[in-house]
Amino acid sequence: MDSEENSFVRLPLSEAPQDDGSESPERLREEIERCKELYHALEQDHINLQMAKEAAEQRTQELKREEELHKVLVQQLTLHGDEERAHQIFTIKEENNRLMQEKQILKNKLEELKNKALWNNPMMMSSSLPEKKVIFKGLTANKEDMNKLMLTPLIHYPLPGGSALITFEEAKVAQRIIEMREHTVELSCGELEELDQCRMRVQAVPMELPLPSALEIRLTPSQRSILLSALPSLDITREALLDKLELFFSKKKNGGSEVESREFLEDSDQVVMTFTQDGVAEPLIEKGHIQVPIGKGKYKVKISPCMSGDISNLQLQPSRCPRTVLLLGIPDVLSEESMRDALEIHFQKASRGGGEVDALAYVPAGRTGLAVFVEDMG
Repeated sequence: MDSEENSFVRLPLSEAPQDDGSESPERLREEIERCKELYHALEQDHINLQMAKEAAEQRTQELKREEELHKVLVQQLTLHGDEERAHQIFTIKEENNRLMQEKQILKNKLEELKNKALWNNPMMMSSSLPEKKVIFKGLTANKEDMNKLMLTPLIHYPLPGGSALITFEEAKVAQRIIEMREHTVELSCGELEELDQCRMRVQAVPMELPLPSALEIRLTPSQRSILLSALPSLDITREALLDKLELFFSKKKNGGSEVESREFLEDSDQVVMTFTQDGVAEPLIEKGHIQVPIGKGKYKVKISPCMSGDISNLQLQPSRCPRTVLLLGIPDVLSEESMRDALEIHFQKASRGGGEVDALAYVPAGRTGLAVFVEDMG
């Protein structure tokens, strides 16, 4: 917009007319011409102002449009960023699902390799044997029995996901199922919406467990502990009986000394008494028996050496369960209960080589189980 000096035309002022009481025509014409020039100048200034106003309004509209475009652009960029982040999150979730599936596959393979390695290196089992206090109850009157130790098997066996253990009433049925190897099991259940009936293939393999074939134990007599047996059956708690035994054997006149600990052996009526000093246990053991006053009576208690043993050599060999079959490759298509029912129904049918089922355990895919095997007394 032009400045004030450029917008307005400054006309030179004529000398002030002399007031003689009359105006000549010449001076009137000059005055009219001067007014015309001033009018044209004002008209031009008005046009310039109108153009400047229109230009300012146009610029204002352009600025508004630019501001609106900027807002739209910001919204689009924000929306684009959200979509990109959503796409990234979806991609990450898909990758996590894939990795979880691969992890489960590798975990199942690792379990299989561990089970195979067990047979290749049986001594791996010896390091996992728990420490437990035991009592030898052999018949020492016969010299041949002195070197025998009876063991009751209690084996914990890990089961991978997608497997089942099935125990038949007859061993010949289990052997027949194993010889058939592959089995096609029909599944009919309302859980399958697309098909009224479908089939799955499972593999039957023998159930082999590691059992000790040779065991060597290094026994060491304790210098401060004794084993008390033939304890009386009294109408008192075990803790009260331990208190009375500790009180008796803590006195020097009874051949004892300060007691460090006393405890019942697990699953036994025998007590291990440990003294704080060495040399106390041996004289008591030589006595063999001692009269212990408990309540109003005296009772003859047997004193035996307390032995601690370490396994110096353990040899294992695989042993097959005659009535149990391990089923592998079971897909996760039914609920746990429905799958157990389907497997039991299939392997009970004689037309498919089966027979009466004594027990069945199923571990769904993606999980692990632990089977406990005990000695078959049947």
